[in-house]
Amino acid sequence: MTSETPAFDFRAVLLSGFLPAALFAIGEGAIIPIIPIAADSLGASLAFAGFVAALILVGELIGDVPSGVVVARIGERNAMIGAAAVSVGGLLVCTVAPNPWVLALGVFLVGVSTAVFALARHAYMTTAIPLHIRARALSSLGGVFRFGYFVGPFIAAGVVHLTGTTQSAFWIHIVCCLLAAATLLVLRDPATGARGFRRPSRASRTTADHATDVTEPPTDTGAQFVQEEAHGLFRTIRANRAVLLRLGSGAGLIGALRAGRQVILPLWAVSVGLDDSTAALVIGIAGAVDFALFYTSGQIMDRWGRLASALPCMVGLSISYFLLAWSGHLDARVGWFVAIAMGMSLANGVGSGILMTLGADLAPRDHPAPFLGAWRFTGDFGQAAAPLVISGVTAVASIAVASGVMGVLGLVGAGILLRYVPRYLPRKLR
Repeated sequence: MTSETPAFDFRAVLLSGFLPAALFAIGEGAIIPIIPIAADSLGASLAFAGFVAALILVGELIGDVPSGVVVARIGERNAMIGAAAVSVGGLLVCTVAPNPWVLALGVFLVGVSTAVFALARHAYMTTAIPLHIRARALSSLGGVFRFGYFVGPFIAAGVVHLTGTTQSAFWIHIVCCLLAAATLLVLRDPATGARGFRRPSRASRTTADHATDVTEPPTDTGAQFVQEEAHGLFRTIRANRAVLLRLGSGAGLIGALRAGRQVILPLWAVSVGLDDSTAALVIGIAGAVDFALFYTSGQIMDRWGRLASALPCMVGLSISYFLLAWSGHLDARVGWFVAIAMGMSLANGVGSGILMTLGADLAPRDHPAPFLGAWRFTGDFGQAAAPLVISGVTAVASIAVASGVMGVLGLVGAGILLRYVPRYLPRKLR
């Protein structure tokens, strides 16, 4: 097995796995800030514009679990190509939408297709990357998406300025989806040598798994993995209910703390009296700190185990939330806000890729997609719930109390990970 490892073509995997993901992320990053503006231009109220913007996340959440079945049946590359095509359809609906309701339908389709594309990309990297560099590869994949979300809005701003129409930003994502699909059609699958829509056989996938030193998770975890080509949706959830309930709860809390950070920092900036440009600058610099640490996170996980990344991330985010709650009435609260925003980004960056890596470690070797769909649902559910928790607690109490609640949830999540990661992962992956 050792002699086969050097034959692994990492550059080919980078091109076939990272390049389409980067293109898709740039396109999605371009349209996310434009969606509420486009809804407003079509006559939507402020509340409905917010609802339309949220539908991309709702679509991802709804599409997470069934996307696992789709990917298992048609293969990862075919699913990514199909998802890009569906996304183009949804984006074309957005460009010609005569009213906010039609725009909402298009945005929802984009969200569902994003779930399929993300799941297929995750499953593809899970089977294609050797175990000893898995965390670095998946953390880098997370970094690719962070890069796309950072670059996309600038491209959208330029295109909207040149064309004078908000809907023109949707064409950026259309072009990116077409380029991503073309890349997948042209490039060979490094594991099988196949191009285009040809689906690799089970035998070839198993051979590729052995060639990349991917080991199967232990089967004495109470979550028995069914060795068949395509799993039923409910069968997959039932077979893996123990790990999804226990470690999945930790994954949901990781997602919640990350999403909460994106909501609470702008709100806190307003509460301490920062003007819009200064707040944007602080949050932008914090985002750059987060992005800069994605590969470091992978190195930590590959060298010292998954907990070495997950626990500092959760504890660091929890402490940051507690500090926000404590600093609200200080005279130097603006300075504290800046320091805490950077601390949050540092903690979040240390945990870059942890959810994808844990999912890859726990998934069945031969056909990970159905399990990964359910696994991704847990994290996305936390991301969707966090803004509701923060807004609800803020409405009935205060933003400081909401920050404290998020800090407590972070400590609970750290405890869950500390308890169950050693139980479900082999020793060398912990």
